[in-house]
Amino acid sequence: MIKLGEIQSLRLNKIEDKYLIFIDENGTEVFVKKEKQQKIIQKGEVADIFVYKMNNRFEGSLQRPILLLGEVGYLKVNDITDIGAFMHWGLDKELFLPFKEQKGQIKVGREYMVGVYLDKSDRLCATMDIYEMLGTDSPYKVGDKVKGTIYSMQRGLGALVAVEGKYHGLIQEKDFFGKNIGEIIEARVVKVRDDGKLNLNLFDSIHKKMDDDAEKIYRMLIKEGGFLPFNDKSKPEEIKTRFNMSKNAFKVAVGRLYKRKLISITDRGIKLVK
Repeated sequence: MIKLGEIQSLRLNKIEDKYLIFIDENGTEVFVKKEKQQKIIQKGEVADIFVYKMNNRFEGSLQRPILLLGEVGYLKVNDITDIGAFMHWGLDKELFLPFKEQKGQIKVGREYMVGVYLDKSDRLCATMDIYEMLGTDSPYKVGDKVKGTIYSMQRGLGALVAVEGKYHGLIQEKDFFGKNIGEIIEARVVKVRDDGKLNLNLFDSIHKKMDDDAEKIYRMLIKEGGFLPFNDKSKPEEIKTRFNMSKNAFKVAVGRLYKRKLISITDRGIKLVK
């Protein structure tokens, strides 16, 4: 039985001008386009073929793509069109990333973490929504340091992280500071949940960059939906009442947040940068 998106051992049945035609045990044909410097295969030999569907027939390659069906990893965007993006994945055929499967702004030449799935027409495609592709059987325990990639941010929940590109991780919103989708982060495991998913914390790294006042204002911005009606024109007593700090301390903290591009400053107040 032919399995799309996987590598299968198939037997060479015919040799044509442009294609090698392989078959499985049921006689189903898979067309493999001849390539330059391709190793010589004789009729009747068995070879490992990566199989996909194109032009309503099974096609394949003797090359292994960077990602197989269900795998998660980084691929580079080669082109962006009106219908979506096309990514390099180690084959002549590029992998399609539909607009509906994109998160954040996509740029040509940049690498993004994606997973490979089959759409309704049995076409192999990429998605940046990799939640269902991540596992919950990680080897990590509380206190371990891990690396991961932020692949989604959800207000009220936090940042969803693909830990080592394989496992579910979450940085809660109250512990989340100034990161964006696609960024690689280092964090510490603070809890292994009953379902196997990992709660993470950026606390150690954040405090190297932010003082307590800046962190306090940032947390309040998150709690208030991203905006606070205070700036350097606000009265000292108003700042003292709201933040329990002097106006000078407030201005220094806001300056730190602004330099790190976490906030913007307007005539009405300060707000989080999306």
